[in-house]
Amino acid sequence: MSSQGCGRLARVAQRQPILLIDSPSLYFRAYFGIPESAAKTGDGQPVNAVRGFLDMLAQLVRTRRPDRMICALDHDWRPAWRVELLPSYKAHRVAPEGGEVVPDTLSPQVPMILEVLDALGIPAVGADGYEADDVLGTLSVTQPGPVEVVSGDRDLFQLVDDAHPVRLLYVGRGVAKLDDCDDAAVRTRYGVPADRYADFAALRGDPSDGLPGVAGVGEKTAARLIDRYGGLDGILAALDDPRSGFAPGLRAKLDAARDYLAVAPKVVRVATDVPLPELDPALPTSPADPDRLLELAQRWNLAGSCRRLVDALAGDRS
Repeated sequence: MSSQGCGRLARVAQRQPILLIDSPSLYFRAYFGIPESAAKTGDGQPVNAVRGFLDMLAQLVRTRRPDRMICALDHDWRPAWRVELLPSYKAHRVAPEGGEVVPDTLSPQVPMILEVLDALGIPAVGADGYEADDVLGTLSVTQPGPVEVVSGDRDLFQLVDDAHPVRLLYVGRGVAKLDDCDDAAVRTRYGVPADRYADFAALRGDPSDGLPGVAGVGEKTAARLIDRYGGLDGILAALDDPRSGFAPGLRAKLDAARDYLAVAPKVVRVATDVPLPELDPALPTSPADPDRLLELAQRWNLAGSCRRLVDALAGDRS
């Protein structure tokens, strides 16, 4: 295991996995990873996010050899029920006119991605009132394993479950350098088991999501507390026990954060009971609508990326 955390783990011989794709995570990464000047339509419209996203899917199909795939979508990037619990949740990412701050040239590319996926026959699904994370969480417990969740979102470490099994293919270093994570890898990286990651994240905080955390409690202290008390419930119970052994300063910090700690884990925890439509996750071996795919590829200058993905889908995945 690498000192950075999730090493590349040997995959046990087993049935082919289902790939659950965190679509926003991947298309944002594609948008910022490929210059607009390198990927445009004939009339100058950027398609860098579309091209990069399709190329990522092609590489994942070639290397992970799945027989099923579902792309999860953000129908609500900042659900009201999370904001009600913690008003600071993603507040810094709200645009002045409302909605999420998204680059002007990225927004038009998301419908393009969905059109290409539809022509290919790869299902994409979201749910009103829920984020893509919640869709992934629900699919991870309802789809037959093995499950591989593909994302660059650290919150999804909590989905890792060796029993199902569910692994996180973490794309922090890109799809070409996936970190293939089981529970041991999460423990190595953060010092806590995957099923305690939400408590750990609440304690540590995450500025990118507007989670303040507990002042003065970083990753090492958070992991040490969880190791000693088992999780937030145990930590909060121990605060009321004078024999629990807290250093006075740490006790004061945790005590001052009681209101925050009462709601933060509910905000961080990924929902696993999102109502989703019936889906056929079987990965197509050829496009569902080849004529439409060809038209889209020509219209948006995506011939190379579409061909690479179609070739990957047609490959031997046995």
